[in-house]
Amino acid sequence: MGLWKLRFSVIGTLAVIIGLSTLFFTVILALAGVSLLLLPFIVVIFNIIQWLIAPYLIDAMYRVKKSENPELQGMVERLSKKSGIKTPRVMEAQIPIPNAFAYSSPIAGSRVAVTKGLLETLEPEEVEAVIGHELGHLKHRDVQVMMFVSILPAIFYFIGYSMLLSSMYRSRQERGGGGAAAIGIASIFLYWILTMFTLYLSRLREYYADRHSASIVEEGPRKLSEGLAKIVHSTSRMKRTRRDANSFNSFKALFISDPDRAESDVASISQVGARVTDQKLVEEVLRRKITSFDRTMELFSTHPNIVKRLRALQELA
Repeated sequence: MGLWKLRFSVIGTLAVIIGLSTLFFTVILALAGVSLLLLPFIVVIFNIIQWLIAPYLIDAMYRVKKSENPELQGMVERLSKKSGIKTPRVMEAQIPIPNAFAYSSPIAGSRVAVTKGLLETLEPEEVEAVIGHELGHLKHRDVQVMMFVSILPAIFYFIGYSMLLSSMYRSRQERGGGGAAAIGIASIFLYWILTMFTLYLSRLREYYADRHSASIVEEGPRKLSEGLAKIVHSTSRMKRTRRDANSFNSFKALFISDPDRAESDVASISQVGARVTDQKLVEEVLRRKITSFDRTMELFSTHPNIVKRLRALQELA
C-alpha cells in the first residue's frame, strides 16, 4: 500500500452515525411534504448537528468515562507530541470487546478511547501501537473530511427516495410519474456508487492510520500486528460465547477493527490455542490465503481484510 495512495484515505469515522439515521429522517421528510429543493440544505444542517453532538452520543452508548489511568495518559501525551498534535482527552469505554476509537467535534474536542476489554487483552506495548493508530486518525482529520465525503451520497439517497415516493402517487393521478421514477432510480444508483467509494476510502484510512502508528511507535509494525491479531482472535471468541457481544457494533466504523468481521477474519487461526505466542498468532493469520469471497466481503466493509492489513504492516517492518 503505497504512501501516495494512502494520502487519499482521509475520511471520517462517523459515517455509520449518518448512515443509520438516513432512512428514518428521509421518511419524516417525505411524510412532511418538504420541498425537494430544500432537501440538500436540510441534510447538510442535520449532518452537521449530528457531527457536533456525536461524541456525547458515543459516550452514552459505550459508557465512556475519562480515564484515570496515569500510564495510559502518559502514553497518549508522549505519542501526541510525536504526532505533532494537541493531546486529546483520554477515555475508557466500559465494554468487554477489545477495541479502541478516536472521535471529535468542535464543541466536544478530540478524544481517544480504549475499551476495558482492550486493556485486559493486550500488553502495554500493543496498547501503545493501537493508540498510535487512533492518533493517526486525529492527525489526518478523518472526522472533518468525512463530513464532505458522506453528505453527498446522503443527499442523493434523500432525493432518490423522495422522487420514487412522489412517482408512486403521481402515477395514480396523472401522467409524468415515469420521469420522477427514473430520476429516483438514478439517484439511488448514484448513492450506492458513492457509498462504495466511501467504504473504499474508509479502508484506505485504516492503512494510513496503521502507517502513522508504525512511524511514531518503536517497533510499531510488530506491536500493531500482534495487537490486531489478538483483537480479532479475542473478539471472535467473545462473539461465540457472549450474547451481548453484538450489541456494541452500532458504530463499528469508529473501531480499529471491525467486530462484525472478526469471525471471518479469524477463520485461519480458529484452531490456535489460547497460550500461543503473539508472533505465532500473527504468522497464522499471514499464512491464510485470501479467497474471492474474502475480496467480495471486503468491498462492503469499513475495514481492510486482516490478512492484507498485516501484510502491509510487514512491508513497513
